[in-house]
Amino acid sequence: MKRYSFFKKQENHKSTDFTDVLEHLQKSKDFTSFTLDFENEIYCVSFFDTLIDKDIMHRDLLPFLHTNSSTLEELVHNLPIEGLVFTKNPAELQSQLLMGYIAITLNNQSDQAVLVKAANNTSRQVTLPEVEFSVVGPKEALVESLDTNLYLIRKRLPIAELAVEEIIVGKLSKTRVAVIHIEGIANSENVETVIQRISDLRVNQIIDSSYISQMIEDNKNSPFPQFIDTERPDRLAAVLGEGKVVILVDGAPHGLLGPSTFFEYFAAFEDYFLNWTIASFFRLIRFFAVLFSILMTPIYVAVLTYHYELIPKDLVSTLVISRSGIPFPPILEALILELAIELLREAGARLPTKVGQTIGIVGGIVIGTASVEAGLTSNVLLILVALSALGSFTTPVYQMGNTIRLIRFPLLLMAYFLGLLGIAISFCFLLVHLLRITSLGRPFLEPLYPPRIYDMRDALIRLPFFLQAKRPIEVQTEDTVRLEPKEDSKE
Repeated sequence: MKRYSFFKKQENHKSTDFTDVLEHLQKSKDFTSFTLDFENEIYCVSFFDTLIDKDIMHRDLLPFLHTNSSTLEELVHNLPIEGLVFTKNPAELQSQLLMGYIAITLNNQSDQAVLVKAANNTSRQVTLPEVEFSVVGPKEALVESLDTNLYLIRKRLPIAELAVEEIIVGKLSKTRVAVIHIEGIANSENVETVIQRISDLRVNQIIDSSYISQMIEDNKNSPFPQFIDTERPDRLAAVLGEGKVVILVDGAPHGLLGPSTFFEYFAAFEDYFLNWTIASFFRLIRFFAVLFSILMTPIYVAVLTYHYELIPKDLVSTLVISRSGIPFPPILEALILELAIELLREAGARLPTKVGQTIGIVGGIVIGTASVEAGLTSNVLLILVALSALGSFTTPVYQMGNTIRLIRFPLLLMAYFLGLLGIAISFCFLLVHLLRITSLGRPFLEPLYPPRIYDMRDALIRLPFFLQAKRPIEVQTEDTVRLEPKEDSKE
């Protein structure tokens, strides 16, 4: 019985000698090509040592080459391997060899070859999430293998409607990029927009998903991220059920999801594993912490520079004592401490984990204490800057945390030049910028603007699941029902 189920025959191309391709590849030390002679049948086997799985070659390929096969088509029927490709195209021969295929030619024929898939899929094992760790909930994180990441998502969504569109991006890297959505739920316009933007990319290399994010965002000059970057497959499966689009990149342990809104960056996925009252309380704390992180130091500079009358009488003596002997104005004092905090963050992030933790703790204590004792900064401002740094750490999405760190410095300068009026003007500019931002054409400040009361149920707070029976309006899903109503029992 002939086996055709795994055999894919390509379109015939003009016959071209493969010798030039193989000779060009032999310049690499890890390229191997040898011949086998079986009863007047001469097989030439070529491959890259570093790209193939040797067990597949010795177990599934070489033992079956001794069969009597006068043509490559007969050889295909005798090989118990799936994914065989018959080609007469030298360009395809070269590209597939570089993807981990083994090329086989017969009787020194230089115009056709069989390509056997034997790629070495060595990758990191699935481990605990490091950036988005949660006490409650699943403990799996994405890895650098696209196939493994697709498995982690399909395991949670075993439905035929889960569609995966794969695109090859990068002239040099040939990176596999997967666009995932659920047919019948996801808005087709969002899906087509993502696929079109990725297909239009003309770049040499795509190393990580962050490359894709920066290139297909609606507002590329904005410091605010417009795609949520996550390492949790459970979160990706959840947003797919909401009708959103997910982007996975081979070699990247993070996935992108969109369209996104400003409020989603302050919602930890662990919120959905907790009681809604507790989750809402934690979410409100995050918003307060971020506002405190952005405003506290600029308000300190503005009040001490222009608005002494706003200081309560009970605090005047404390501030006077803390600032006695400080040779710098409040703006320089604040910039010194803010830059010191940023230096400690960068040093802790770039050093090995254990050393970085030590630098962060010891460096903060030593520098803070020394600066106060030396009379360079006041102890009141030291406390405020430390609390502001802690507030910025509460942001669940790392990219938004970086944006919060950046925003403080323009606000500091405006507070120094114009006082509280400068802070108000800065906030107006910030609000206008947020109003102009879109994610895949959807408003970034939704449900605040445009006002959508229903979506407020999972924005500043999270209401119970039974009160969120419909999917978010901002996604414009084809199927809006998320929670089916319970049918009344009939007696």
